[in-house]
Parts: sequence; C-alpha cells; structure tokens
Amino acid sequence: MTDKKDNRTHKMSSDDKKQAYEPSRRKFVKNTGLVIGGLAGGSLLGGLVVDMNNTEPSNTTANIAEDSYREARMFFTRQEDFNVLEAATERIYPENKNGPGAIGLRVPYFIDGQLAGDFGSNRKDYMIGPFKENKYDHLYQTRMNRGEVFIEGLRKMNVISKDKYDVDFHDADGKQQDTILQSFDNDEIELEGVSSKTFFNLLRKMTIEGAYSDPLYGGNKDMQGWKMREYPGPRAAYSDLIESEEFVELDPISLKDYQS
Repeated sequence: MTDKKDNRTHKMSSDDKKQAYEPSRRKFVKNTGLVIGGLAGGSLLGGLVVDMNNTEPSNTTANIAEDSYREARMFFTRQEDFNVLEAATERIYPENKNGPGAIGLRVPYFIDGQLAGDFGSNRKDYMIGPFKENKYDHLYQTRMNRGEVFIEGLRKMNVISKDKYDVDFHDADGKQQDTILQSFDNDEIELEGVSSKTFFNLLRKMTIEGAYSDPLYGGNKDMQGWKMREYPGPRAAYSDLIESEEFVELDPISLKDYQS
C-alpha cells in the first residue's frame, strides 16, 4: 500500500481541475443514489467472481486476446437475449463525452456472470411462498429466480418492440427504447410470474452495480466507472493524507492491487 501511494497520489493542479468531468455526468451519478463504497468489494449480490485479473488497461496483444476471451457468455445462451440486454443497459447508462456507457464498461457481461452464479438462481434465498402482491418497489416478490426474471423481461421487451415498431429492441432508436423501458418502469407490462417493475428495478440496479463494482467482478472495465466519479477505490486508510491542507486526488486502485 505504502509503496504504491507515491505513484498513484498527486496534488490536483489547475490543469487537472480543467479536466474535471461535466456536471451532467456528475448529476446522473449522484442521482443513482448509490454509495460507491458499498460496491467496492464487488457486487452486493455476492455472485460469481468472473474477472480476477482484469483491472489494468489492455495494451498488449496478449492482454487484448485475454480480454476478449473473458467476454464470453455463461448464462445467456441466445444471442438475441443478450442483444436486448446490451441495448437496455446502454439506455440506462449511456455513453457520452464524459466516458463509456454500460457496454463500454462491460456491464452486460457483469450481469451475465452474476446470473450464471448463485445470485441468478437465488440459491441462498428463501424462495418458498406465499408470495404477496408487491406494494414496495424495492422488494423482490416472485417465485421466479433472477435468471428467469431476466429472460422473461428481456424477451418481452423484444416482443413489444417488434409489435410496436416492427424492429428488434436493439435495432429500435433511442426514443423507442426509452418508451418501452418506461412502460416497464411504470408497471404497465404484463409478465408471467413477475411484475414488470420488479424486472426493471432489477435491471437498473444491476446496471449500476456493473458500472461501479470492483473490476474483479467483471464490470467497471479498467475502473473507468470509478475514474468518472474520481472514486479512489477501496483504501485501507487515509491517515497519511487526512491532515493535508490541499485537495489530494488519488488514482483508483482495485482489490487486485492489494494482491500484487
């Protein structure tokens, strides 16, 4: 920890300040209402660890090949389902001039990895009825596991897009995709075994987690989600910096950095 600090710590200069990110991105991130520190240890979901080493930019041919290898699906067997997932997460967390969106942050593969593990099958959850009507948005009330909820929701999104716009969801334009997503959020869509709002809340939650969890878990590619927030990553202590009278900017580190 100590020997890394000097290389990763510097005082913010005036030029650095000019490179600060646009308020629009900051506002969005703030409005997510999530505490990034809570995601530092990876997904709160406790799911599958799928990306043990990918925390540094890929600069070599070997790294690029290895990086591509990790982008292999383990849960979604149908390409069309994954296409819908990619498009939906990108609308929730879009790319703009401030940085990559969900696809660039590898959020869809993060979600795929989570659904392939215990989290996706709800193996550690109490899943015996009775199941009551969900009166609170944040509650999970369905006998379906999360993997089944995702399959049901994503395929329904594609059906609606074909019926309404005569195109697959991932080929629809942004406004059309937003309209469909909004209808799910408004609980206006009938799904088998789960409310559309429960599905949408799960989709949105996992998109944000994929953008900000430790890269160890497969998303937040190259810690770009943290860099956009200027979040320094999990730190053991700030005792050597707390008395500094000047603002200190720290480059992010991930859990992998503690293992090297």
